[in-house]
Amino acid sequence: MTAPRTAIVTGSTSGIGLSIAEAFAAEGCNIVVNSFSDTPADHAIAEQIAERYKVAAVYLQADMSKAADCRALVAKTAEKFGSVDILVNNAGIQHVAPVEDFPTEKWDAIIAINLTSAFHTTAAAIPLMKKAGGGRIINIASAHGLVASAYKSAYVSAKHGIMGLTKTVALEVALDKITCNAICPGYVLTPLVEAQIPDQMKTHNMDRETVVREVMLDRQPTKEFVTVEQVAATAVFLASPAAAQINGTHVSVDGGWTAQ
Repeated sequence: MTAPRTAIVTGSTSGIGLSIAEAFAAEGCNIVVNSFSDTPADHAIAEQIAERYKVAAVYLQADMSKAADCRALVAKTAEKFGSVDILVNNAGIQHVAPVEDFPTEKWDAIIAINLTSAFHTTAAAIPLMKKAGGGRIINIASAHGLVASAYKSAYVSAKHGIMGLTKTVALEVALDKITCNAICPGYVLTPLVEAQIPDQMKTHNMDRETVVREVMLDRQPTKEFVTVEQVAATAVFLASPAAAQINGTHVSVDGGWTAQ
């Protein structure tokens, strides 16, 4: 019987990351759930995944702004499960401000968490994947990895950087049965986004449907949110045998945003 694959999903206690962790658990993978906070609720998420999907799942704390934590996350996973077969670099934060007013500490944090962490986890995982005879690296980028929006200089820069990292890694590991690809979601309906809608309704004096269509989804031609399940299903596909020859590219899940 083939041993289950082990998947690390960074930033996976909520939203897109949690959905990806659950999707890989449904495929029978061992799961490493991660965030920086290390609370009983964080550990409970891993326990619930283990119980629901009948897999091994653990929570491992790591601050993605710290290089040593990023690399230790991979090392601890290999120590516990014996391998790292799937690495999903999902952790990210956001801040919105004009360039001239953008706080330096916010820029540094966004670049560290959204971009540099992926370098460190990837660098730590590749030797393990080579030793195992293959692996999958999936970077959660964004439509902002392909196009820009005003007032998001750090986020856009980080996500464009993720695209470059994805391509470079793919070329370096192409002969090792390791693939590296990116997913570029558009506007995803997460709890964080859902919580913003009432404020937007008040600000624009609009009903919910109008705010969603004309304000939040202005650039998304379908006028529908991407779901976390759709992003997760794309990640599962990229880790499947069917995607073995998909390497160094991206899959846009954005309702047509970047077709414009």
